[in-house]
Amino acid sequence: MRSAIPPERFFLSGLPTVALISLLTSLLACGGVAARAPGDSAGKPPMLLAANQTLPALPVPVTNNAVAMVTIENGAWLMSFGGLAEGKQWHDTLAHTYVLAPGADQWQRKSTIPDGRGRLAAVAVAVNDSAYVFGGYTVAADHSEVSLPYAHRYDPRTDHFERLSDMPVPVDDAVAVTYSQRYIYLVSGWHDKGNVNLVQMYDIQEDLWAQATPYPGNPVFGHAGGIVANQMVICDGVKIRIRAVGKREFVMDNACFAGTIDQAQPRTIDWRPIHPHPGKPRYRMAAGGSSTFGGVLFAGGSTNPYNYNGIGYNGEPAEPESGFLLFDVTGGNWRHAGSMAMPSMDHRGLLIDAHRVITVGGMHAAQQVTPRVQVFGYQGR
Repeated sequence: MRSAIPPERFFLSGLPTVALISLLTSLLACGGVAARAPGDSAGKPPMLLAANQTLPALPVPVTNNAVAMVTIENGAWLMSFGGLAEGKQWHDTLAHTYVLAPGADQWQRKSTIPDGRGRLAAVAVAVNDSAYVFGGYTVAADHSEVSLPYAHRYDPRTDHFERLSDMPVPVDDAVAVTYSQRYIYLVSGWHDKGNVNLVQMYDIQEDLWAQATPYPGNPVFGHAGGIVANQMVICDGVKIRIRAVGKREFVMDNACFAGTIDQAQPRTIDWRPIHPHPGKPRYRMAAGGSSTFGGVLFAGGSTNPYNYNGIGYNGEPAEPESGFLLFDVTGGNWRHAGSMAMPSMDHRGLLIDAHRVITVGGMHAAQQVTPRVQVFGYQGR
């Protein structure tokens, strides 16, 4: 459970101490709104449809799992790391790795994530022939949570984890995007007792971390985003509201930002606010960038932010949304892009290739943890 412990040293107007140095050396240039008002733009938007193709379900129900897909010569490898089992209790956190090999009729359980501790809210991305897995948090019997610093590269063909340099600031519930098949950016997220506005950049070639231009919005967790070429789009999430009296509150943040990476100086990101997407802000959507769509696609999520058991911080059970939303990075438009076959939430990523959009696990209605793998084909563009 996200605690109501006072923010202590982790905040200075929402800015962690370590980010001050980065901010002084890389000031933002939020020069204007980069998107028109939401709504379907001219022309037929790509509509997501349930695909004829089906994929096997996970061996067990899993939610809040990090996911990645790499395409090698013989096809696509799907991977799921960590997450939470259907009991949704502190002791139901998982350190499992599941892999669906090209053409396989079932997922295989592979090596446990190194250190063996179950974790939630980790994030994974695919670069070339490997998955890169970052962070997450552990939950103890007293419900205390600790953000993990670990970074690993995983080769699905050999079932081998390689330990990489630890994150400078351990985070969970962050957004991860990749650029130029070399750099991985972890945007905002939660660190032990509060959100951070850091953008931590990992260089695959050098195995080094650096601080990129900080996230300009409220520090958040449970947000979602993706990248197309050198432009990332980050939306929503949960911010902290500090009250004059009583405990701090966790509330949705109705904000979206586009960040353009400087191709010559990849630590420099030109962040600009864009119009929020249609409808209410959502928590833990599945999201990813798609060159086919020319934008960043967001799916599902919940309008009621919740603890890991699916019960909202307001005490009300959270329920999933079904809609797909697309931000066109060229036109600066939001588009409605169809509906999910079964509404779902509690995702850590959206898997996209030239033919399909895929969610792996998550929660359906009534906070039901699912093994379901939903596959959508698309038309248009």
